[in-house]
Amino acid sequence: MRSISRVVDVSINTVTKLLVDAGNACAAYHDEHVRGVKAARVQCDEIWAYCYAKQKNVAAAKSAPDVAGDVWTWTAIDADSKLVISYLSGGRDGEYALALMDDLRSRLANRVQLTTDGHKAYLVAVEEAFGADVDYAMLVKLYGAAPESAKGRYSPAECIGARKEAITGRPDIAHVSTSYVERQNLTMRMQMRRFTRLTNGFSRKLENHHAVQALYFMFYNFARIHKTLRMSPAMAAGVSDRLWSMEDIAEMVDAVQAKAGKRGPYKKRAA
Repeated sequence: MRSISRVVDVSINTVTKLLVDAGNACAAYHDEHVRGVKAARVQCDEIWAYCYAKQKNVAAAKSAPDVAGDVWTWTAIDADSKLVISYLSGGRDGEYALALMDDLRSRLANRVQLTTDGHKAYLVAVEEAFGADVDYAMLVKLYGAAPESAKGRYSPAECIGARKEAITGRPDIAHVSTSYVERQNLTMRMQMRRFTRLTNGFSRKLENHHAVQALYFMFYNFARIHKTLRMSPAMAAGVSDRLWSMEDIAEMVDAVQAKAGKRGPYKKRAA
């Protein structure tokens, strides 16, 4: 953002405002148009980031806002079209799990097979949102201690196996997987600087964090050609009939801002 500010010779505050305006417009477009999705298999997961300071450092941080600390982004992806159907960010508790499932349920046009990891918050959330109208399974990963050769400050525990558990309905065990949504997590970390570990590129404001995510998912769903599908996820899912460009996204943002200027400010979608 500071590089953009220097190149185009504008204030960093101008760039920040544009980011937030673009994020709000992209969130509104996603909310309105990613509806009636016909999917067969949906995978859900959550990915960690933080705002202002890591959770363990918030108490000692100077002038830390109330929203400082860990921020988890929840995503639900169609395993076939690779469309990110639903997303939100916040805590990692049952309240946010339920919010994701309620939003996901409202965007689907048919019964799906749903797979999540072993996070217990999903159990109640899926039951409350879908009831019995879902084929739901959990992929529970089993971890052991990290090997001596890999031990260090950032070394994860070693995954020594996984257990597939049918929870509701009749899920096809052969398709109980979180591979696609976990690959999406990697894509997010690679394409959004705010998610990169061990850098100073993290978000200082939660509003900016939400805006970047909305802009990223708009680009990923509508303007990025998936190498395997040879089209955008939105086209593969039947949500869009064309491949968007960044110019199209910019024009959409301008149109939303012009409309907001005439009729009042746009109300941001709840995260």
